[in-house]
Amino acid sequence: MKEPHEIRETELVPRRSDGDNCMKLAEVDQLREEVRLLAAMVRTDELTGLFNYRYFSEALSLEMERTRRSGQPTCLIMCDLDHFKSINDIYGHEVGNVVLTQISSLIRNTIRRLDIPCRYGGEEFALILPDTNLREGVHLANRLRFIIEHSSVSAGNLVLEIKASFGVHVYNHGDKSTEKEFIDRVDGFLYTAKQEGRNRVCYASYYEKCEGLSGDKKRSLGKYL
Repeated sequence: MKEPHEIRETELVPRRSDGDNCMKLAEVDQLREEVRLLAAMVRTDELTGLFNYRYFSEALSLEMERTRRSGQPTCLIMCDLDHFKSINDIYGHEVGNVVLTQISSLIRNTIRRLDIPCRYGGEEFALILPDTNLREGVHLANRLRFIIEHSSVSAGNLVLEIKASFGVHVYNHGDKSTEKEFIDRVDGFLYTAKQEGRNRVCYASYYEKCEGLSGDKKRSLGKYL
């Protein structure tokens, strides 16, 4: 005598067609893309497209740790646009935003792919340069300074000449500085560049050379390398 037919669990579940599977894969791909875009938004400055301050802090910490492990130096450049407040006051924040956007493009087009360009805040930018010594970092800063100075920014009917000041320092193997101390050192050199007349690059050797020199000789040290 035949046993009654047993209904298996798999028979109760409708079989998925190839079309259903394709739809699920498409949904997964869409979710992955949305996650990727959200991750990019979290670490990217909306106006300039550069990395934001939050990502800067994380990236600098990682690169300093890499230096401690590998011995390869990490260079940090701080850049501040000269007299930017006057641009906002005279022409408005929309023109100021155009300036920030175009300067950001110049920065992206000048640095290497492995470098990390960030908007530090307002009109100030921070560039993390992995495996870069002081001489190389100063050279890049001077190159950027030269490019910014000789690249007019167009905003509607306006054509603006922009200049920038830079501070540069390097974190080397064996350095005991914290992230904050490293940033403060570079920011100090940037402040010196402002005090010395703007549109120049300041760093440790520059500061030492400036001691006891006349104003004209000090300015000559910041020229394009």
